[in-house]
Amino acid sequence: MPGTRALLERLLGVPLAAAARTRSERRVVRLAKLLRTLVTERGESSGAVMARRAVALYNGLDEHGRGLLFELLARDFSPDPDRVLEAARAYREEPSPATLARLQAVTEPARQEIFRRMNMAPGGTAVLVGMRRALLELLARRPHLGVVVDDLTHLFGSWFNRGFLELRRIDWGTSAAILEKLIAYEAVHEIRGFPDLKRRLERDRRCFAFFHPALPGEPLVFVEVAFVDELPSAVEPILALESAIGDPRKARCAVFYSITSCQPGLKGISFGNFLIKQVAQDLHGELPNLRQFATLSPVPGFRAWLRRQPAGAGLAGATAIRAAAEADPALAPGEEIREPLETLAAHYLAREWEDNHVLDPVARFHLGNGARLERINWMADPSAKGLRQSLGLMVNYVYALEDVERNHESYVNGRVVACSPAVERLARLAEADAPLAGEAWARRALKPPEGSPISRP
Repeated sequence: MPGTRALLERLLGVPLAAAARTRSERRVVRLAKLLRTLVTERGESSGAVMARRAVALYNGLDEHGRGLLFELLARDFSPDPDRVLEAARAYREEPSPATLARLQAVTEPARQEIFRRMNMAPGGTAVLVGMRRALLELLARRPHLGVVVDDLTHLFGSWFNRGFLELRRIDWGTSAAILEKLIAYEAVHEIRGFPDLKRRLERDRRCFAFFHPALPGEPLVFVEVAFVDELPSAVEPILALESAIGDPRKARCAVFYSITSCQPGLKGISFGNFLIKQVAQDLHGELPNLRQFATLSPVPGFRAWLRRQPAGAGLAGATAIRAAAEADPALAPGEEIREPLETLAAHYLAREWEDNHVLDPVARFHLGNGARLERINWMADPSAKGLRQSLGLMVNYVYALEDVERNHESYVNGRVVACSPAVERLARLAEADAPLAGEAWARRALKPPEGSPISRP
């Protein structure tokens, strides 16, 4: 293992005289030395003291210093190939519990033990979550740092499992600090101040969040629910401040209209699926009058997918469709292309896959959780964001509690998307002789009217 100074000089590409080091670089040298000691320290008391010092030093690093530290963690705290090979040979010659334990010990990166020790310090979990966020932001430019991300992902999978999560209902009596964070974190439908938030917390609404004991006062993910009479086809009536407050005991449908992950450093750590299922079960017990649990969800990748389709390639390449996809995002598509757009949306959501998952991220979440793709809603979200993402389309996913496990297994193991008959018919229309179908649409339904093929909302 090279010395810290030598490795840092190699990373920087220049000799590193002590006097020439920046304050951040000097902190990195000190921190790296401390981490080497920390990973070998067996004393519980001294280990805790060093963990606190390590966290304090990391918090004092600037962006440059953190980048250097990440490079050191990736290159200097990985398994020793020679020791791994030796242990593997020993296990092959004698596959005993002892040789297996030795192999497991030498294949585990020292980084993981460092992170476990740092997690012992007050505020250590929050620091590590922030560290993973910073690493994720660097991955596109420094993909070799993925090994450090993988180690944190592995540990977070255990630390943030369902057994450690606390489900809380958020209401108007919740602390102002948490209410302010809901406003700041909301990523689906902007909360326009406290009056808007208060309406979302009235008796015909619910808001639930997962919390973790190591991150007090910080919601990990939250879901907003509205109680309505029937499956909604538009989001504006739900978000309207002046909407009448209903009686939840008379509602027939619980709609999950916004799900927001709050911690970028926990991206990819799955607990949102537990939230939906737990909330649905709890609401079913609280309000037996509810007959349906569903979402009103955005389709964030639809418009971008349309723009990527080659001109002339079936429905997606038809003249009016391409004009709408490439038009000013503030403009709404005309009614004349409603049918083919809904057809293409069904195909996109149910048939477009990548790496064993459907392409759209929201569809991936709900279908992977066992929901059914129920209905595509025309101009359900005419906001600027809704038009920019999906030309105003939104989708209902239905969580039938008796079917979610079967749907989940079919999706994961068989690449089968559970769809309503209506959505399945739309998806098949898009697949039927696609090039000719595209031409037919262009001649019949998609021929733009005089002037622009799009209209203002």
